[in-house]
Amino acid sequence: MSFPVQATIDGHTVLAPAETAKEAFAKAIEWHVAQRFADVAISDGRREYSIAEFSAAMAISEMTDTQLNS
Repeated sequence: MSFPVQATIDGHTVLAPAETAKEAFAKAIEWHVAQRFADVAISDGRREYSIAEFSAAMAISEMTDTQLNS
């Protein structure tokens, strides 16, 4: 599954593919904090998430996986 990361800088949209959710999250944080890009979003192919929304979705997914493997 691919997780495109999208952001805006000086009125231009930039897009980068990521192979994993963790890679996409890392890229989004880098763009937001270090590069100061605006409107950073991550897509899972169905919907776009803000950094906070994607972080919550990742945490829920990990908790679900942990409970299933216990």
